[in-house]
Amino acid sequence: MNRAERLARRAELEHAIEQQRIDLLVAAHRWRTAEQTLDQSWQLLSRFKTPLLVAGGLLAYRGLRHPGGTARLARRLTTGALFAKKARDLLR
Repeated sequence: MNRAERLARRAELEHAIEQQRIDLLVAAHRWRTAEQTLDQSWQLLSRFKTPLLVAGGLLAYRGLRHPGGTARLARRLTTGALFAKKARDLLR
C-alpha cells in the first residue's frame, strides 16, 4: 500500500468515524426527547407519593371491610375511565 492509498483509507475511516459520532448524537437526542414525558410523569407521581399511599391504604382497608362495595366501586371507576377516554377521542 503506497502513501496515497493510505491517506485515502485514512480519510475514509475518519469520515466513517465522524458519521458514527453524528448518528450517536442524533440517537441520544431522540432518546432524551422520548424519555422526557416518562420522566415528567414519574416526577408527578413522586410529588403525590404520600397522598397516593394514604388513599391506597384507605381503599385497601375499605376493601377488606366491605368487599362487595369495592367491586362495585372498581366497576364504576372502570366505566368512568372508559367513558372519559371515549369522550376525549370524540373531542379530538
